[in-house]
Amino acid sequence: MKNTARNLILLLLFLVLSSGFSLAASEHTGHHPLSSGPSTSVALNPLIEEMTTLDAAFRDIVSAVALGDSERVRKALEGIHGAKEKTNAGIHEGTVTLPKNTARMKEFVELDRKFHDKLEALDRAARHNNLREMQRITNQLLGGCVQCHQTFRK
Repeated sequence: MKNTARNLILLLLFLVLSSGFSLAASEHTGHHPLSSGPSTSVALNPLIEEMTTLDAAFRDIVSAVALGDSERVRKALEGIHGAKEKTNAGIHEGTVTLPKNTARMKEFVELDRKFHDKLEALDRAARHNNLREMQRITNQLLGGCVQCHQTFRK
């Protein structure tokens, strides 16, 4: 019963956040991130591209964690590779912009680093088929999404 409640909470949190990722991307690009066809505006801000990639990955991750499917978690995480690097390059090139608290870029970079460290921890937990750890880390990751959006999204 406790695991069912936790899974429902995870699913609800995921749904709230996934709509937030979609809104974040559409606010900056003028198109819905799950629609077909690339947007040239997405390429201008790699952070939006990363958020769209995370949105797609987290749809699979939350579902896979709820089902205890560690292989599916690992496969979803594969789709994230390279997104952080593009965002970091964009920060240095000045193509990454924050909708709110733009002067706090260093804080954003630190949150992003910690977030990606947690993604690596999730991959390790999935590799060891540790369902309890996958659930714990997924909860932390989703909490990090909420914190970051509250701080840096309008």
